[in-house]
Amino acid sequence: MTESVHRFYESNRSAMESSMRHRLDLAETILRERAHLSDIEGIKHEVMAEFDLVLTQLPYVGGSENRMSNFFMRLIGFLAIGRVLRRHGVPLAMIGDIARETLKSQGLAVPEAERLAAGRQFLSPENRALLGKQAVMSMTEDHRKAFPDDFAYEFVEPSPGDNFEFGINYTACGFCKFAAHHGDKEILPSICGLDFDDYATRGIHLERTQTLAGGANHCNFRFSRLKPE
Repeated sequence: MTESVHRFYESNRSAMESSMRHRLDLAETILRERAHLSDIEGIKHEVMAEFDLVLTQLPYVGGSENRMSNFFMRLIGFLAIGRVLRRHGVPLAMIGDIARETLKSQGLAVPEAERLAAGRQFLSPENRALLGKQAVMSMTEDHRKAFPDDFAYEFVEPSPGDNFEFGINYTACGFCKFAAHHGDKEILPSICGLDFDDYATRGIHLERTQTLAGGANHCNFRFSRLKPE
């Protein structure tokens, strides 16, 4: 029996597929010149087919009521890219480089004013309040029972002398759970590596010294405004 895509992701499928195609177009040069792949159109078709499979595997974690749904929708496609490139013999380190450079290019394609406005909104008191509420929700027993494949995290207020505006400690990672379920552990670091450039394109500095994927008991995200160069 063919697995279906959850209706929430199905309703966003067109936008996700468009984003994937854009990424693949941006990755074309590096795939050819550094990964030494010749049939780029064939690779693109293979990735999009793999993405169709990934969508059927993607767990529902609450839809628009949960901010982590957006993280899944924005980044899970890189596991589809990683699976295909791994099958074609591309080294894991290069897969990570391709993912980071592609996401950075995609982020920088957004007008600067729009990107920086998104960064200011992320760091705003209003968003901090929302993050705090969603962090509490993510740790409740009811939520974890309803959405066992979701992230779980704690909101971190800075102490006197800290040089960050706020932090998040992820004690459970949806991407780690997904990778464990579907055999993607070796390409999981390519997802973890996306965070720094992803936030930087929006004017946000991320400091993180450990990850669940790397064996730590939590991922320690710390956010502040990116200083002008």
